[in-house]
Amino acid sequence: MSSITYSSAYNISHRRGLIFVFAAGVLWSTVGLGIRLIEEASVWQILLYRSIALSAFLYVVIRLRSTESPFAQARRSGLPSVIAGLALVAAYSGGIYSIQVIPVANALLLFATAPFMTAILGWIVLRERVRPTTWVAIFVAIGAIAIMVFGQTSGGAVDGTLAALGSAFGFSVFTVALRWGKSGEMLPAVFLSGLFAIIITSVICLFMGLSFVLSVRDGGIAMGMGVFQVGAGLVLYTLGSRTLPAAELTLLSLAEVMLGPFWVWLFLGEDASLRTLIGGALLLTAIAGNAVSGARRKPPPVSRV
Repeated sequence: MSSITYSSAYNISHRRGLIFVFAAGVLWSTVGLGIRLIEEASVWQILLYRSIALSAFLYVVIRLRSTESPFAQARRSGLPSVIAGLALVAAYSGGIYSIQVIPVANALLLFATAPFMTAILGWIVLRERVRPTTWVAIFVAIGAIAIMVFGQTSGGAVDGTLAALGSAFGFSVFTVALRWGKSGEMLPAVFLSGLFAIIITSVICLFMGLSFVLSVRDGGIAMGMGVFQVGAGLVLYTLGSRTLPAAELTLLSLAEVMLGPFWVWLFLGEDASLRTLIGGALLLTAIAGNAVSGARRKPPPVSRV
């Protein structure tokens, strides 16, 4: 292949990667709106229905992509995929609960701290070096969080904040577990997370006496989130991330944080507080600055999707 042909192929693939990852961020950003539209279902009921739809959707996608059973792929991945799957269950639970009790803007901004938690966890568990710029960004992020949560004294606000941070930590454990297992494929682990969530939430619903039957509205929204918000977003991200460097992925992921509060403001009139706007701006600056400072390696080679 000539250099011109290669460059043209790379530009097309890179452009497609940008579109896919941005579209994934747009789909993920609807999580707050979806949960706000649910009228009666609890966090465990929402997660149960969402996980059923997610698992079924990913089963079909994985079989179409590889003609191999997702169970076989997950079994081959071993313990790291199990840990990653369980970590996602914790992340999902904390994410849904936090959005139910604190403003969507606060929750999504706290979710955005996951890359910093991943850096620290990777340093502790995998001995991965953390760049000095990342340490600075981490401390800036801590300050931003302090601004956002300052003055929150109600039990619900505190619990929601801790749940959102717990959700971010769950995503960090998921990422580090995949790195530990040297797995470049997220879908089997996420498929496992759906199965684990079905089992865990079913047991919790039985123990708490929660109904397995939801209203058509609540059940439909929860299952729609499993297919479109989580499942389709994940597939688009997986396809697009193959042609983009880490810095661009980080910056594009900010679309989720920026658009999430916009949807609930546009459709439900939910505003963000001044402290959230100030702390959020500081946090987004830290994330963007860290991504830009790390954009030194060359993009990965073009690969077929």
